[in-house]
Parts: sequence; C-alpha cells; structure tokens
Amino acid sequence: MNSSEQCDVLIIGAGIIGVMSALYLQDSGRRVTLLEREGVAEGASAGNAGILAFPEIIPMAAPGVMKKAPKWLIDPLGPLSIPPAYALKIAPWLWRFRKASSPRAFEHGLSVQKTMMKLAADEMQRVAAMPELAHHISNTGTLDLYDSRASFDAARGDWDEKARAGFTFTRVGRDEIETLQPGLAPQFQHAMYSPDGLQVGDPQAFTRAIADLVIARGAILRKGEASGIAMSGDRAIVTLANGQIITADKVIVACGAWSKPLAASLGNTVPLETERGYNTTLPTGSFNLTRQLYFNDHAFVVTPLSSGIRVGGAVELGGLHLPPNFRRSEALLKKAGRFLPELKTKDGKQWMGLRPSMPDCLPVIGPSRASRSVIYAFGHGHLGLTQSAATAKLVTELVTEVDTSIPVDPFRASRFS
Repeated sequence: MNSSEQCDVLIIGAGIIGVMSALYLQDSGRRVTLLEREGVAEGASAGNAGILAFPEIIPMAAPGVMKKAPKWLIDPLGPLSIPPAYALKIAPWLWRFRKASSPRAFEHGLSVQKTMMKLAADEMQRVAAMPELAHHISNTGTLDLYDSRASFDAARGDWDEKARAGFTFTRVGRDEIETLQPGLAPQFQHAMYSPDGLQVGDPQAFTRAIADLVIARGAILRKGEASGIAMSGDRAIVTLANGQIITADKVIVACGAWSKPLAASLGNTVPLETERGYNTTLPTGSFNLTRQLYFNDHAFVVTPLSSGIRVGGAVELGGLHLPPNFRRSEALLKKAGRFLPELKTKDGKQWMGLRPSMPDCLPVIGPSRASRSVIYAFGHGHLGLTQSAATAKLVTELVTEVDTSIPVDPFRASRFS
C-alpha cells in the first residue's frame, strides 16, 4: 500500500456487516475497498450461533430486567456476568441500560426492532436467493424450551408481541418436543416451535463467501488498522496505525466493538460496550441435532452447524482487553450435557468473541456528526448476522443519498447526547 491512497468507498471492518455492505454497495455501482486489521470474519462473525433470529424483537433492556440482574450477578458463571475488574468502568453503560428498560423506552425499542427485523428478513431472503450463497442457509426450525409451566407462562407476553409482529409458532408439549428433537431431558415439557427458523451452516464460512464474491467482482481487501478519521471538505482522511493514509469519498465504520474511538475522532461519543460471548463447537456426530434449540431459562442455545454442534450464549460485560474466562464455556457445555443426555461433550473447540453492544439494544446506523460522507454501521450486539442485510441496505441508501427503506433516525449516533 502506498503512503497515500485514494478510493471510492472504504469499509472499515470485514466482518458480516462490512462484507454485506460491500455486496450491496457493489450492486449500487460503487467501487469498494475493505480495510481489515486481522482477516475476514476473524472477530465476532467467526463464532456466532448461526441463527437468523428475525423473531428476536424483544429488547434485552425490558421493564423489570434490573430486578433480575442481582440474582444473575451472584453466579459468576450465570447468564449475565460482570468481572469485578470491569465493574466500575461498565457503570455508566449500565445506567443507560437501566434508562432504556423503562416502559416508554422499551416500547420505542420494540417498535424499532419490529420494523428493522421485517426489513432484515426481506433482505436476507434476497441474499439467500443468490446462487453463490444459497447453500449456506437452511430451514431447520426452532424449539424454544422452558424448564417449567411457570417460566413458559412468564414469557407469554413476549410471544404475544412476536405474534403481533407476524411471526409464526406453535405451542408444543412433551410428545411433540420428542418428535421434533429426540433426546431432550424429560424436564422439558413446555416449548414453542417456530417452523421458519433459519440457520447459517457456518457463519464464518458464510461471511468469507460474501467477501470472496465481492472481491471476485472487483472489491479490494486491504490489511491495516484505522486509528482515526478526519475530514477534508467532503472527503474522509483515514489514518492507519502504521502512519499510512487512505482518502475516500465515503467511509463506512463497521469494525464492531472497535468502532468507538473512530466515532470519537469524528465528534461522536457513543456508549459502545463489549458483550463477550462464549461457545464450544463439538465435532460432527456428537449428537443428532435436527434444529436450533433455545434454552430460554438458561440464556444459551445449541445449534446445528455444517462443522458440528455449537453450544453458546450468556452475556459477560468485560470490555476488549480482559483475558477470556473459558469456565463460562465449560458451564454452558455442562448444562447442555444435562439437557441432552446423549450429547458427547468431548473434543470441543472453545471460543470467545467480542460483540459490540449498545445500552438501548439498537445498533448505530447513520452519518457521523462530522460529515455525511462517513456512515456508521456498528453496535448490533448478538444480532449482527441477523440484521446484516438490512444494515447493508440502509448503508447503501445513505451512501447513494436516496430515501431509506425504514427511518434511520432511531439509530443515529447522537441519540445518546
């Protein structure tokens, strides 16, 4: 790379949001350069569960959630954990999360997510129809499992909201559960079955397939780490960590959990935090898993991948730099072994990924404070894969300066000012 380079559209980050945006921007006629500090799909896009979770419209920041938090936090391996070394630093984010869980804020977030998920489902259907990508996505259906009648009934309001949003599901009892997924422990007597559940066979392979496609069509992949962005008129000047400079007509900031300092260089202070997700991928043949399983009372999932079975979930708010605590992966795997007694839990590969998370559970999508030539596309939490095509659609509409498919005002970076 030369010390100074010029390009049309520079996308910072080659995870699922970045490469999907490249795909859509190419379709609009723009010339794209991807800038990635590690490699395509080496971050959070590598190890997610592969679920296209369009029905997940209920924000985590919900009324009453703060009353549950102390119980969760008592268990360092429970569904929500904050390492003591990070507790003080996370406090401002938690305060904003608490505000977002008020009834009024929750209703706003729910409404926005319904609209976003409708667009996400429609756009991903378009992506899944592409011959180069179709084989990566399959319909497995989804079982949402509950430990008891009481916990099932407690979730009824969420299912009512999903029904009003147009999602299809059926309440099933033990006989139907055993038919849909043989081998579950007998404690699971209550579940919801969603026949439309879609699964990406391998999220890392899917992301890399999109990258290969856009590169074959003329996109450029550059290795480098962006350290700051400044404006010169309508053009963006991106400085790399090694001192090199790239000048671009448009810049898309899509580097996930590492997006915060780039936004700050443009005058946007965003409360972006890191939701550290853990999983274990077991070898093919570890269990005859036929569909996606949500263990809702324990905040983890078990999903069928082309490369094996992935057991993952829960939330650890611990920033970018603390070392992984793989006891969390081990705790999830131990539970999975109890819930699926025939599951072979040996020889798994552990992973920890850094999800970019906003306190109101909505991503940041839209122009920067400094210029409309720089577009943000980060902060999707655990919904990056699910909302990737919708985000790419909105980013492309912002770059090409046409009316957006849905309002982007709820996603603006300045909403936290």
